[in-house]
Amino acid sequence: MRRLELAITPELAGIKADTLLKRRLELSGTVVRRIKWLPDGILLDGIRVHTDARPREGQVLSVRLDDPERRSGIVSAPGPLDIVYEDEDLIVLNKAPGLSVHPGPGHFDDTLGNFLLYHYDQEGETADFHPVHRLDRGTSGLIVAAKHPHAQERLKARLHTPDFRRVYLAVCEGVPAPDSGTIDAPLGPKPGSLMEQMVRPDGKAARTRYQVLRENGGRALLRLELDTGRTHQIRVHLAHIGHPLTGDFLYGAEEPRLIPRPALHAAELSLCHPISRARLDFSVPLPEDIAQLMD
Repeated sequence: MRRLELAITPELAGIKADTLLKRRLELSGTVVRRIKWLPDGILLDGIRVHTDARPREGQVLSVRLDDPERRSGIVSAPGPLDIVYEDEDLIVLNKAPGLSVHPGPGHFDDTLGNFLLYHYDQEGETADFHPVHRLDRGTSGLIVAAKHPHAQERLKARLHTPDFRRVYLAVCEGVPAPDSGTIDAPLGPKPGSLMEQMVRPDGKAARTRYQVLRENGGRALLRLELDTGRTHQIRVHLAHIGHPLTGDFLYGAEEPRLIPRPALHAAELSLCHPISRARLDFSVPLPEDIAQLMD
C-alpha cells in the first residue's frame, strides 16, 4: 500500500485536511474525491477522518494513493517485460517492437498493460495501469507508467516540458537537408482514414526537432525531440519533408526484407519524480534491427 504522510507543524495546525492535502501534498481535487470514500483513504494518527477535519500540532495526516480496486478493465496476463527502473510510484520499461501498449481489437490479453498488471500481481502490488504517454505498436524503447492516479497526473502535467524529456533515434530514407532543424507543421486526421494523420493548416500545432547523426547507403540516422505530442508526429513530419522512416508502411514504404516495422526507437528519457522531485535519467541502446540499417 502506498501512502503519503504529513506531520502537522504549528503553522499547519487547525487547517482543514482538504486544504492540506491539496496545498501541501499537492493532490488534485479529483484524487481527493476518489480517496476520501475509502475506509483508509484519509487518516489522522491512524484514524479515519473527513476532509473537513482540522489536525492539531504533532498529529500525522496520511493519505492512501494506490488502487484498492482496478477500474481499467484490463485483464492480468503473463508476458515478457524489460524493466529499466521501478519504485513504489512509477515503472520505466523498454518496450519491445510489435507490442501494443493498450488492449484493443485483436489484442485483448497480449499488451504491455496486461503484462504489467500480471507483474504487479506477482509482486503483491495494488496498482492499476496508469500510462503517462504511449508508443506506437511498432516503436521500441522507453515508456513510463505510474502506479497510482496522483503520480500519473503529476507526470502527465510535465509532458513536453524540461521536466519530462524524450529523445528518439530513427532511420529515414534519404538525408534531410539541412542536417539539423525544426519541422513546424500542424497535424490532424486524414479524411477517410481511421488511423492516418496528415499535415493540414487547421490541425493542431506540432513541432519536431531533428539532427542527422550519420549517413549510410542513402539513409540517415536521426536524433529527434518533440516539442508537442501528436499522434504519429515523427512519422508524419518526416514523410512531410520527403524522408519517411525506413519500413513505415503507413507513411512511406514497407520494407519487410530490411525491417518489419518503422525504424523508430525511444532511446532516452529524463523526468522529474512525481513525489520526491528527484531527476531520473534513462537510456537504452538502439535495437539490432535498426542498427543494422546503418551498417
